[in-house]
Amino acid sequence: MSGETVEGVEVTHPDKVLLPARDGGEDVTKADLARYWAAIGATVLPHLAGRPLTLQRFPDGLDAGGFVQQDAGKRAPKGLHTVDTPRREQKKDGDDVVHHPQVAELADLVRLVQFGTVTLHGWNAVAGSLEQPDRLIVDIDPGESIDLAGIRDVARAVRAAVEGRGLVAFLQSTGSRGYHVVAPLDGTAGHDAVRAAAVEIAEAVAAEHPDELTTEVRKDARHGRTFLDIGRNAYGQTAVMPYAPRARPGGPTATPLDWDELARVTPDQHDVRSIPRRLARKADPWAGLRDHARALP
Repeated sequence: MSGETVEGVEVTHPDKVLLPARDGGEDVTKADLARYWAAIGATVLPHLAGRPLTLQRFPDGLDAGGFVQQDAGKRAPKGLHTVDTPRREQKKDGDDVVHHPQVAELADLVRLVQFGTVTLHGWNAVAGSLEQPDRLIVDIDPGESIDLAGIRDVARAVRAAVEGRGLVAFLQSTGSRGYHVVAPLDGTAGHDAVRAAAVEIAEAVAAEHPDELTTEVRKDARHGRTFLDIGRNAYGQTAVMPYAPRARPGGPTATPLDWDELARVTPDQHDVRSIPRRLARKADPWAGLRDHARALP
């Protein structure tokens, strides 16, 4: 089968299905995913630039199973940009650096599709400032009994707690079941300080509704409550990147939202088919995110 060239990169087996259809829609092929990134490149590149990535790869499609990959490795597509990140804990074999993929140009996104990549997870810091995170994240992981209205109320409560600390809160659907509340930072604080602030925010919100919310990391200690996850606020930890499709049928995307959209946009509503249409009629809600970076109080 002949390939297809997207942004100067050959996508082999372009008709290979990476993600099956959902709700009577269409399958998502390698070519579909490559064209998706090409269509929204101008929007997404600023969110990805310089950020070490961890890949969720499905070379033979979702149904065949996949795996997570941090180091680009020797089989990475030719031309793929990388960023070296030191390991805080050295391995026994002496390999103390991870060669993370990064997106320095639109062609890198297509190269990652050619690599069978579906989802991009990125650090909260960028190359050159790996010890100084530029985001604080609270991930709302819904419990067993909470409904969508309840999840939205939790997002509003987290927003209030974030803004109560003098930070600016941004919203993103996860493409799965929950939302992320994200605060841009000016990079003057280290990972430990940012994580401590995230803990304080999450614990304050959970304390208001202890029967419904928890910060317990262990699942068996949550007892079905909604988990306010702050674990992404540490060196080397990652979160799903804006506009990245998730490894689910149809490719639902992690989607930046305006706060007034919270009441009407579900966590998995947008996907690789709808996002280009959305961005054609509406500006990226996170376009000005960096303009609102604040020092951690």
